[in-house]
Amino acid sequence: MRLLILGGSQFLGRAIAAHACAIGHDVTCAARGLSGPIASGARFVRIDRDASDGLEPLANDAFDAVVDVSRHPGQVRRAVAALKPRAGHWTFVSTVSVYADSQTPGQRADTAPLRAPTAPDVEHSTDQIYGGAKVACEQAVGEDAFICRAGLIVGPEDPTGRFTYWPARLFRGGEVLAPGAPEDAVQFVDVRDLAEWIVRAAEARLIGVYDGIGPTQSRGALLAACAAAVGSSATLNWADRAFLEEHDVRRWAGPRSLPLWLPLPEYAGFATRDARPARDAGLRCRPLVETARDTFDWWRACHGKVDGLTIEEEREVLAAWHARRR
Repeated sequence: MRLLILGGSQFLGRAIAAHACAIGHDVTCAARGLSGPIASGARFVRIDRDASDGLEPLANDAFDAVVDVSRHPGQVRRAVAALKPRAGHWTFVSTVSVYADSQTPGQRADTAPLRAPTAPDVEHSTDQIYGGAKVACEQAVGEDAFICRAGLIVGPEDPTGRFTYWPARLFRGGEVLAPGAPEDAVQFVDVRDLAEWIVRAAEARLIGVYDGIGPTQSRGALLAACAAAVGSSATLNWADRAFLEEHDVRRWAGPRSLPLWLPLPEYAGFATRDARPARDAGLRCRPLVETARDTFDWWRACHGKVDGLTIEEEREVLAAWHARRR
């Protein structure tokens, strides 16, 4: 299979290229070349997707399959116009952030309401309009494609440092501040599992809209798997939402956050999406402890990013937590 990846130099794109090369496909990665190296065995073509003629270096090529991971509607519209007529199959990697309702548990990709798309003149996405911009991208791609709405993607080479925080923190041991309750839901997918599924979908010419996400698990199971992966006997101190907000512990990601934590009930649906259609269509997820161990090993070997509370910040919040209990 001649596979074109529009991107391919960072995280998911590179994982797709690496897997496709490993199983013998002819892979081309087309990008600016600024985000990092492409996978070994792939061909690199330098393009500028923001330029009107930026895809010209691909003008004489035809591909059995194309995978596009862009978040920018202008880039997607130009790619569809220039390349889709010459592609046997088209995959667009979207996001679960396209959904308008994050509160209702158990929603499915084929029935969940979407955000309004960004206006037709919007070329570039920002963090503020990310979900709507991806809706606009999906509309530009059309229905005769594989739309993979990825959830939280984790694993080795994760540039965000969100999931990585937990095995790295548990490895340090001692008392660990944990958000919410052990039974709270979390949901994510290993980048390698998602990449393998995307390649298989291209091979099979799968069409339709799916949530590219693993099964819902409890936060307690997540932290237990991370502890087992790094051989930790750390003690978990579970702090409720009111306490965390009182002490300026932030949600989801970024400075002073406890990563992967979202307040309930507002986000009760975000980590409980119905992943059965994706599993039925071939998505297979490895054991959580394997993802945690491999992410930790990569972090240690490559000095990967960790995002969340610093040691000092966590120590201060834990002291306040113990004081309140007394």
